Amino acid sequence: MLLTTDLPVSFPVKSVIDEVNVRHSNMFFRTTTISYRRSLMVHILAVLWTYGYAYDTSGVMNFCYFFNSGTNKATSKFKILLQLVKVALHNAPQPGPFTYAVQCMYIVPLLGKTYSEGFSHMLTASLKHLKSVESVQKDFFEAKYLAAQLVLDILDSVVSHENRILVKLLETFEIGLRDMAHALYGSELDDDLVKARKHLRQYVKCFMESESNATAVALITRFSIQCCDESFLIKLIESNQLDIAEECATFMGKEMISLVIQKFLDMKMLKSANKLVKEHDLTEEFPDVSYLYKER
Repeated sequence: MLLTTDLPVSFPVKSVIDEVNVRHSNMFFRTTTISYRRSLMVHILAVLWTYGYAYDTSGVMNFCYFFNSGTNKATSKFKILLQLVKVALHNAPQPGPFTYAVQCMYIVPLLGKTYSEGFSHMLTASLKHLKSVESVQKDFFEAKYLAAQLVLDILDSVVSHENRILVKLLETFEIGLRDMAHALYGSELDDDLVKARKHLRQYVKCFMESESNATAVALITRFSIQCCDESFLIKLIESNQLDIAEECATFMGKEMISLVIQKFLDMKMLKSANKLVKEHDLTEEFPDVSYLYKER
């Protein structure tokens, strides 16, 4: 089934639709019609513009997306769409590509969980190559505050996004504690930074309780939140979340790194132990690790 629309579309939009249809026939697509408040029209138009959706003048939206996950064709379809979105964002949508992306991220969850994560990943991936473009730097820095507010809305379940997308947003927009303080209190004073870190700590606790450990550690390391201890590290290791354990230990300092190395040795994980010893210059504390690894 080919991607189609009964509504009038501009020539560029039709070209995009035709191009993908030519490259991949028998595509799955979904159409959802939504009548939405005028106050959110800017977000909706951002999505329509970016993905080449068609819409009519009465405000009834016709969303079309084709992403047949779980097949080999899905990967190539995604790559085609990703390239088209990159081109679209590079053509300087107003007020700017990063601001537009944040607007899209607010409305994308309305498409449903099946499509939301794919769209969101496509957006964040498309923005990476724009960071070095001088002409959009102003928009990038201005969009950071909008992205920080979006992060808060996701954390408060006002906007529904997967945890992986939350982390991608933090990375893509390079959101720091000052950005979060600005979103929370409209200020970046030292007292507000302290309050912002305390505010974010409650979300970390929730993620830890729900065992969303990758997200918890992402927040801990990004915003320097003192929220984990030895028992948490051991839990990560015993549940085979080794990369997360290493990241958390590195943030906590030398003592916790040594603890992780010792746990690795106890579990006969010599490769992981040797890697940490080398990375953190702990040969003096663990003089035999290199030899044990080579002789294993």
